[in-house]
Amino acid sequence: MNIGIASREEIQARTLAIVRGELKVKPDDPKIWFNSIESLAQVLSSKNKLLLELISQAKPESMTHLATLSGRKMGNLSRTLHTMERYGLVELRKEASGVIRPLVPYSHVKLDLTLTLSQAA
Repeated sequence: MNIGIASREEIQARTLAIVRGELKVKPDDPKIWFNSIESLAQVLSSKNKLLLELISQAKPESMTHLATLSGRKMGNLSRTLHTMERYGLVELRKEASGVIRPLVPYSHVKLDLTLTLSQAA
């Protein structure tokens, strides 16, 4: 999965250009956008990266099982997982039994970060 960082205005302008047909999305374009490096760092903190690894390796059958494995409190874990789900880093799959099972759909993420300011027209 490719991740991009851009201001809200840049993300909005890009989205509108795509809708108008002025910009074609390429397969390697970022699928998920953060509006700052700080927000990316919060979501992909070392602690959260370990949580993603734990989900990927242990394949917990429920959030309760993951809470036990990770030693995190359920409320904190739920908030973290829902945030990660908004960014597409985690899937929270509702099973037939009604249990919510966390899954990690990707094994790698790539960051697309522009280091130069865009030139004003």
